[in-house]
Amino acid sequence: MNLKYITENGINIVLEKTDENEVKLLHFSAMEFDEKTLYSRTKTLGFKLVEVQCPGINRPGERHGNKYIVTAPGYRLKYKDFKDYRNDFGRKIEIITFDEETGLEVTSNFQFFDGISVARSWTTLINKGKKALGIEYVSSFALTGIEKEGLKNQDEKIRVRIPHNSWQRELQWQEYTLEQLGIGLAQPVHYQHSSKVAGATNVGNWSTKEYIPMGYVENTETGSNLFWQIEHNGSWHWEISDQEGHLYLQLSGPSEIESHWYKELKQNEIFESVYTSVGTTMGNFDTAMGELTKYRRAIRRPNNDNESLAVIFNDYMNCLWGDPTAEKEFPLIDAAAQAGCEYFCIDAGWYAKGFWWDWVGEWQESRERFPNGLKEVTDYIRSKGLVPGAWLEIEVMGIKCPMVNEVCDDTWFFTRHGKRVYDRSRYQLDFRNEKVIAHATGVIDKLVSEYGIGYIKMDYNIEPGIGTEYNCDSVGDGLLGHQRAYLKWLDEIFIKYPDLIIENCSSGGLRIDYAMLSRYSIQSTSDQDDYRKYCTIAANSPAALTPEQSAIWSYPMSEGDKEEVVFNMVNAMLLRVHQSGHLGYITEDRKELVKEALDVYKNIRQDIKISLPFWPLGLSKFSDQWVCLGLKTDKKAYIAVWKRESSETVKEIPVDFLKEKSAKLSCIYPNFNENRFSYNAEKSTISVELKENYTARLYEIEF
Repeated sequence: MNLKYITENGINIVLEKTDENEVKLLHFSAMEFDEKTLYSRTKTLGFKLVEVQCPGINRPGERHGNKYIVTAPGYRLKYKDFKDYRNDFGRKIEIITFDEETGLEVTSNFQFFDGISVARSWTTLINKGKKALGIEYVSSFALTGIEKEGLKNQDEKIRVRIPHNSWQRELQWQEYTLEQLGIGLAQPVHYQHSSKVAGATNVGNWSTKEYIPMGYVENTETGSNLFWQIEHNGSWHWEISDQEGHLYLQLSGPSEIESHWYKELKQNEIFESVYTSVGTTMGNFDTAMGELTKYRRAIRRPNNDNESLAVIFNDYMNCLWGDPTAEKEFPLIDAAAQAGCEYFCIDAGWYAKGFWWDWVGEWQESRERFPNGLKEVTDYIRSKGLVPGAWLEIEVMGIKCPMVNEVCDDTWFFTRHGKRVYDRSRYQLDFRNEKVIAHATGVIDKLVSEYGIGYIKMDYNIEPGIGTEYNCDSVGDGLLGHQRAYLKWLDEIFIKYPDLIIENCSSGGLRIDYAMLSRYSIQSTSDQDDYRKYCTIAANSPAALTPEQSAIWSYPMSEGDKEEVVFNMVNAMLLRVHQSGHLGYITEDRKELVKEALDVYKNIRQDIKISLPFWPLGLSKFSDQWVCLGLKTDKKAYIAVWKRESSETVKEIPVDFLKEKSAKLSCIYPNFNENRFSYNAEKSTISVELKENYTARLYEIEF
């Protein structure tokens, strides 16, 4: 075997150049390569470095169904060149292959990041043939043999974790055996060859309406893992299935079968697949997510917000509910300032009277809501030492918006079957249109220059589906073009206004993806309005995004007690505080608890931005009686503990990373705490007492 070994940041990669001049990816693992793990019957059948499917070319083999294996011309790509160099991020590897018959040249890119066990992977296509070439599928990452290490059969040792996602039910991870996914062994392992695929897919513009675009595979026998994320704000697909006795993983953006994507690649035209990132460690889920956290920080746009972790008050959740007026805002602004908030965001409805939902798009202030103008309120916000913010939904236009028929033509909007696409009484704007870009930029310019806005809650509340038919090769191609144009526009806005904070909100957490989050500094995680359930979403959120980007609502109820306030505040205190609730109308002792929490937060937020997450009790479910999230730095750890309904009054929590170290445990919020707590160095555990149901505490461990 003609093998090339690459080791970078704890990732071991083995490439093979075969006698037929093909390139195989035999290994991508934290473990060292063992040739004996390749089954003798198959040798290196499969193990394709990249898969590309074009129309009009036969796919040989049998029973591949809709699986993206033995793609054509993917199966016949030949080696052309190999590049290995360094750039500002770290080592970069490029493997170039080609198909002589079509003239397609394919570059498989692997970008490493110094000190991080994650590589970014994507594919570049160039049509060097004499005629246009259709593309139906291209993988951004393809790996065969994800089960091959260890002696046990794959059903015994492999576990797959998939993060389900939904409105108000974000970040619900589930663990599966292969049998539960429908791809367990039905034949002797060396002959396993099925038509079944396990995985996750998104179709449309809400990139995370059903799943977060990531996953995790653990080999319980060897203690190794493989984890990934797809960095795209639209349609994407990943799949795990079998090929000649091995399991493979493939990651991609849109595809023809799943998301109606087809691209006509003209002569000498270049197409780049969506970014994906893949990591591997010897360790558990916490270890893997720690590496992914470091990677997410490395690819993110440098910005002041993720350094300062400003406290934002937003008047929506369990407060004004999208019905702002000047009269309502003034007492809230006073209360937010007194509590220690640093930004104040006026949420939906500021631009229209009454029911505003289908009037969005013109973004002119409502004089009925603000008789003396919106600027009176934003000036008052600044006079209290806060930075003003406003809610926008820039990608849509309501069907009653005056601009719809006065200014816009059909090229402004998504269209299918000759008609405008709309959902929930809104049209989807197409950001490939220069007039749409000018309109969107003008709205931002006006908010910043006329009203002094320093924070924008950028919401998005529709799903326009598979795409648009205008000026594209397929509706999926139109959607992809729009999504990339939107990201380009966003990049330009941040260049123009580098200190402007823009929150990524999509009906809560329906676009938690790192195409968006490599640009946005902060992400709405949910519209969950029950604080008792929100702790689960909060605890799980650092698996999907960095703690300093994870905005968590904290909304003390108008009717409640001290423990309700504490539970609410602890929800947000290890992440990003999105303060809300009728702070002007709660009792003084409960107001003091909000202020105390924000004071504590300001003391620890410089640790939050450099910390790595861990889950001492595992990831949380809504049914869990106890919930726990930890963040750790080199010298400190913070642990949030929530108790919902349990007959237990004491919970023992493992802190394995201390490994018999001496440590000091303290409860840092609330200061009225009378419940006991202790640290056991011999067992590397802490024990916490919470006597009452629906109580929470925040602890600090110094070591």
